Amino acid sequence: MSQESRTGEARLLQTRQLAIVIAISVGTLLVEVAGGLLSGSLALLSDAGHVLTDLLALVLSLMAVRFASLPATPAKTYGYHRLEILTALLNGVLLVAMSAVILYKAVRRFFDPVPIESSLMLAVALFGLLANLAGILLLSRAPQTINLRCARMHVIGDALSSVGVLVAGGIIALTGWARLDSIVGGLIALVVAAGSLKLAREAVDVLLEATPAGIDLDLVNRAIATVPGVVEVHDLHIWSITTGLSALSGHVRLDGSHPETSDQMLNQIKQTVRDRFGIVHTTIQIESCAYQELGDVH
Repeated sequence: MSQESRTGEARLLQTRQLAIVIAISVGTLLVEVAGGLLSGSLALLSDAGHVLTDLLALVLSLMAVRFASLPATPAKTYGYHRLEILTALLNGVLLVAMSAVILYKAVRRFFDPVPIESSLMLAVALFGLLANLAGILLLSRAPQTINLRCARMHVIGDALSSVGVLVAGGIIALTGWARLDSIVGGLIALVVAAGSLKLAREAVDVLLEATPAGIDLDLVNRAIATVPGVVEVHDLHIWSITTGLSALSGHVRLDGSHPETSDQMLNQIKQTVRDRFGIVHTTIQIESCAYQELGDVH
């Protein structure tokens, strides 16, 4: 079987597993919202917000898998990868606003607690935990990529949040201390807000074509300069087309003393960048020492 066929089958399996986990998350979200409203538990509603955060992340992961297979067009030379980024930015802003509302309600409810139906709270939290464990199992069986590992970590976070709600529900059932619900709800809202701000910040960085996190521009520059025959690297730029897909462009000046052709030198530079930094999409202009940059025309 060819590499292309194996990649296509892996992508199909990833799409199927992600779609199933998304369906499970939608069901969990609906059950937790209904359970939170019926039981009066702000912790459950906050956990539903956490599920919504990670549901959106799962949808973005599915979009990344699907859009990766769409070909570029003359009008959209990078394809549709940036749709993922625009969606992430919008979701991040909306989720921060939602978290602020939940946190405000948690503070008010702490000083003015309401009765909590702890038995219903426990039942819904247990349902959420079991659903998340099923999602973790499904994603663990799919071919593991960075995208899939991130999606699985989101679901693991949901499972831990459900454990927190379960513990709070058990304590409330035993002690009747309803204020614990608002404390747990507020803490989960803070976690959601922190994750949403990170999501929005990463989206803005991609849109601003910032150097991707984890890549040191100076280190890349020095690595290219170590290739025999390279005397200067300038106008080096590294950016993200979308999450996990970086691109590089730059100018490299050669001294002309090495027997390799410029094509061979170019491949050495590309291989260095690919092997050391994982950047495959590269555009490099080769220049001789005698080359003079075209000046501004007045």
